[in-house]
Amino acid sequence: MKEVLLDTETTGLSSVNDKIIEIACIEIDDHIPTGKKFHVFLNPEMEISQGAYETHGISKEFLVDKPKFKNISVDFLKFIGQKKLVIHNAEFDLAFLNKELKECGGHLIAKDQVIDTLNIAREKFPGAQNSLDALCKRF
Repeated sequence: MKEVLLDTETTGLSSVNDKIIEIACIEIDDHIPTGKKFHVFLNPEMEISQGAYETHGISKEFLVDKPKFKNISVDFLKFIGQKKLVIHNAEFDLAFLNKELKECGGHLIAKDQVIDTLNIAREKFPGAQNSLDALCKRF
């Protein structure tokens, strides 16, 4: 079964006011990487919050010559297709992705297309820290 591991980086925490600045995807087939990847940095045409910069280290200056989301949306949707998307804290990423897709007329990603590893971690380790950093330290 083919799935896509997906993560984004953004200019801030608000899917209403902020934008995606990086999308990274790796296709897997039965949990084995296929070698197919989709990775792009994006020009958000806006400032990056200090908190976001401290998290990912991506500057507005670095992104100035990168494409805009609307210029990569068709390739992105083609890459993910109807495959299940495996995302940690999927609600966050989906809010940003679907906002950007809606703005450029692309089809939205349905929640039933997504496996949220944060929800899985919360079920497996109730009450524990379940951020990606915490999970990496635990395992």
